[in-house]
Amino acid sequence: MTSEGKRTALVTGGSGGIGLAIAEGLVGRGYDVVITARNEDRLRAAAERIGARYVVADGADETQMAAVMAVVEHVDLLVHSAGILKGTFLRKLSLDDLDQVLSANLRSAFVTTQAVLPKMPVGGRLIYIGSSASKEPMKGRTAYSASKAGLDAFASALRREVSRDGINVSVVIPAPVETDILEEVTFEMVALQAGDVVDAVLFLDGLHPRVVVPEIFMYANPEGPLAPPPLVPPAAKRKQS
Repeated sequence: MTSEGKRTALVTGGSGGIGLAIAEGLVGRGYDVVITARNEDRLRAAAERIGARYVVADGADETQMAAVMAVVEHVDLLVHSAGILKGTFLRKLSLDDLDQVLSANLRSAFVTTQAVLPKMPVGGRLIYIGSSASKEPMKGRTAYSASKAGLDAFASALRREVSRDGINVSVVIPAPVETDILEEVTFEMVALQAGDVVDAVLFLDGLHPRVVVPEIFMYANPEGPLAPPPLVPPAAKRKQS
């Protein structure tokens, strides 16, 4: 598949969850979409299902991201959705888990963005998928909360660096979204749907490049007639029983 004559979007973490939903939405908008993730089987299946290209890559690995850049002539839109929800209370947190969380959630943003910027034209857009844990840090998720707060700060500083190049930077900050990443969460919650985050990304993509939207903070209505039913993840069900 070639990107000739099309706008190109790169979506990290594109093999499932929010990333895959966003990639599918961008395919529907007419983008030549390239998705990346670390699991080749899942990534290939996802790409075939939505009609995207794929390159197996860890967003935190500069060599692997260079290989991604080798297959694209330009990147008009980056949606950095790669990340993990891992860790526990600080007293029990291993340094290995800490390093994994910081690498997947924060280092990956630096490495991926450094790889993309040389191929992003005027009018390009960088969108990072954050987490409400950056605004409302989670007990028992110190590493995750810190990594997502760092992502917000990274995007804010980057916005000041690249505005002179005609590149826009936004962070979409959702509260919990009903995807597989929540399976090990031990409490029930009111959750967004992946499609809600897709809508936010497509809204940003539809704006004129001169319009700056630093962040979109979104959550599901917790009460009243529009509130969704509580989500009880598998780990929460096991804890209750």
